[in-house]
Amino acid sequence: MPHDHDDSGPGAARLDRWLFGVRLFKSRSQASQAATGGKVHINGERVKPSHEVRPGDVVTFVRNLVEFECTVTAIPARRGPATEAARCYVETPASETRRAEFAQRMKIASGLAPQRPDERPDKHGRQALRRLRGRN
Repeated sequence: MPHDHDDSGPGAARLDRWLFGVRLFKSRSQASQAATGGKVHINGERVKPSHEVRPGDVVTFVRNLVEFECTVTAIPARRGPATEAARCYVETPASETRRAEFAQRMKIASGLAPQRPDERPDKHGRQALRRLRGRN
């Protein structure tokens, strides 16, 4: 019986398996929960974890408070190394810009946050902190 597909991998995959396979989520259950919770969209539509993903589909979800958008280019046969996984999708320029802006804002925010001292406060320092917080 002749095969109708080439050896470059399957033509479609479940959404949760694809998200896990291309390393966009650390576990398949996390990918499944995101899809079940309505956080993952394919071509602008809210979908279930079992929805099929095909090359050319646009997958969108929120990651680290930033909307991540990518176009599916391939379906991996297995969860392989990150370099292989990165070839299975192309992030949109708008998504890259959003991520860069978010990283810049976080860098600025971390610079403005109060720095922690190198060592723990001693007895007098703890007493001063309690007074400052109003806890005698």
